[in-house]
Amino acid sequence: MELEDDFDVLDPERLIQCPYNKHHRIRACRFPYHLVKCRKSYPEVAKELATCPFNARHLVPQADLSDHIMKCDDKGFIEQDIVNQSSGFQREQMNAVSTWQAPPCDEDWETVPVPPLNKRIACLQEYVPLRPCHTPYHGKAVSTMHVLLAL
Repeated sequence: MELEDDFDVLDPERLIQCPYNKHHRIRACRFPYHLVKCRKSYPEVAKELATCPFNARHLVPQADLSDHIMKCDDKGFIEQDIVNQSSGFQREQMNAVSTWQAPPCDEDWETVPVPPLNKRIACLQEYVPLRPCHTPYHGKAVSTMHVLLAL
């Protein structure tokens, strides 16, 4: 299905053959988007293909799915994840104590002067158009401005 060598598996520019149309060769970085597009364009072919449970980019004929599952290279990644989870490897990493500290902050928002309400309204009116809001606010249709000011 995929036209790739072992040395360039991670290369996002490598070309991969489309399972829906053998004439399509797509860059690896665009392949998932292409699959969605071609699935819609070729619904009859899509019915005949099955998706690998280990990698959604692997689309194989339904009759070959069990064989593909036995040989899929990505199966090892999933199996390793299962082993790691059962051994508590990930839980230990999550429980590790972080040594990160927030940098010092010179700002004191309590001492910043707040402009009077009428200046704040004028500022909002400049950026928020007054138009009816489709969502009722306390049972009434009100302007977007009034909803913002009430928050």
